Amino acid sequence: MSRDMETPFELEAICFGALNLDRLYLVDHISCVDEESYILGVIEVPGGSAANTAVGLARLGIKTGYIGKVADDKEGSILLEAFKKEGVDVRGVVVSKEGRSGVVMGYVDLRGNRALYVAPGVNDDLHLSEIDFSYVSAAKIVHLTSFVGDKPFEAQKTLVKSCRNVKFSLDPGSLYARRGFNGLKDLIENCYVVLPNDKELKQITGLKDYAEGSKRLIDAGVSIVAVKLGSRGCYVTDGDEEYRIKPFAVNVVDTTGAGDAFNAGFIYGLLRGKSIRECGILGNYVASRCISDRGARNGLPKIADLPPELM
Repeated sequence: MSRDMETPFELEAICFGALNLDRLYLVDHISCVDEESYILGVIEVPGGSAANTAVGLARLGIKTGYIGKVADDKEGSILLEAFKKEGVDVRGVVVSKEGRSGVVMGYVDLRGNRALYVAPGVNDDLHLSEIDFSYVSAAKIVHLTSFVGDKPFEAQKTLVKSCRNVKFSLDPGSLYARRGFNGLKDLIENCYVVLPNDKELKQITGLKDYAEGSKRLIDAGVSIVAVKLGSRGCYVTDGDEEYRIKPFAVNVVDTTGAGDAFNAGFIYGLLRGKSIRECGILGNYVASRCISDRGARNGLPKIADLPPELM
């Protein structure tokens, strides 16, 4: 695939994934089996992996749209209004008169570690027939993230095979990583960039070493792999070049949405013609800003917040 991103489009990026309202509980520690904990506070904020990335991109000045589904309920209204406030185009979001919008119950401890439980609601009812292919074709890059159910997963597989003029990125998350390489083969072979964390990459490829796992994806047809390593930064490669990039040092408040923020920074870099190393640095920077505040979006930077050397 060509790495030329200069063709004019109506939208620069479209994100396609689950839309969830996050209910985040601050707890003294995350309980294991037969343990007890207690809640110190709670916040309710819009979320969803692709949705967080869409907001991150919009704040960085990228013309961003969205494909997803919500119900005609309070949670759905909150999710849509949050997008509109951030300038994210919502023409690709389906509003269902039946069912309920997706909700995630999140538990965050005092060190910023988290555990998430997903109630997908109408997210899993999104069908291929509800997606406007002309809307998708209006973008330079379409960013895909996971769903719990099969209907939207099958829609994504059809989309990547049908829209050949669009570059696709994929953050598999743990839900898709569990499907393994064979289960994700149709997506992987048609994606320009894949953005897993090291655990997800191991689940997908069966390889412990993230450099070897990345090579497996490159050999399958992916042009760029960016592996998120948490507190160790990231690893990026296009098969010819490879870089291990250190993280930015910050006070970690909440790691919710860190990977989504990294995706926003990395995709911003691609759209602005940056090298893969510069894209990795941008991903690390946006993620560092995210984890410095509570929730997946509060800390996401605007374009004016980027250091001059990263713009």
